[in-house]
Amino acid sequence: MSRASFRAARRPRRADRRAPKRRARSGFGLWLVLIAGGGFAGTFAALQVGPEIPKSVAGLPTIETSGASRADTLSARFGLCHSGGGRNCVVDGDTFWFAGERYRIADIDAPETHPARCAQEAALGEAATRRLRDWLNAGTFTLEPAGRDTDQYDRKLRIVTRGGASVGDALVDEGLARRWEGYRRPWCQSSGAGGSSSRSGLFGPAS
Repeated sequence: MSRASFRAARRPRRADRRAPKRRARSGFGLWLVLIAGGGFAGTFAALQVGPEIPKSVAGLPTIETSGASRADTLSARFGLCHSGGGRNCVVDGDTFWFAGERYRIADIDAPETHPARCAQEAALGEAATRRLRDWLNAGTFTLEPAGRDTDQYDRKLRIVTRGGASVGDALVDEGLARRWEGYRRPWCQSSGAGGSSSRSGLFGPAS
């Protein structure tokens, strides 16, 4: 057999040897495509579902915020003004001037000081007046609506608070004022001068 015939006879066998390698390579490529496709599908599914919420957080209640916790913003330096007008001063235990306006604390009734009806009311009224001044000077506060805007003396009716707590509550707790009941009651023990209750309506003749 000649060399040319021998080479021609050998070529098919070389092609036959290469065929398994080509099939192996194509199978390996298909395997890579399947792996890549599966990874992409898993990533897409995770993005659609969203991150998993830890069990330690999922059971906690939701905290809601509201405008009820607004900060106090009003302040001034208050003195005393037992009679007449003023800008920032305290008249008595339930009346004061702020920024040139006169205010009546709507949720309490404090003893009178101008004039007091007895020595007991005078002493208690003086203590309530100074306590209100000190409270107002202690920090910022809020003037909250009280239903009506003004009384018959054109005093602005407001509930005065700091941090949500009323100064009226503080004065009542300290025995320097009473809860407002719609009329005034006497602060003197005797039934003499000033001994009768005034029931002429909301913030009537009393000051």
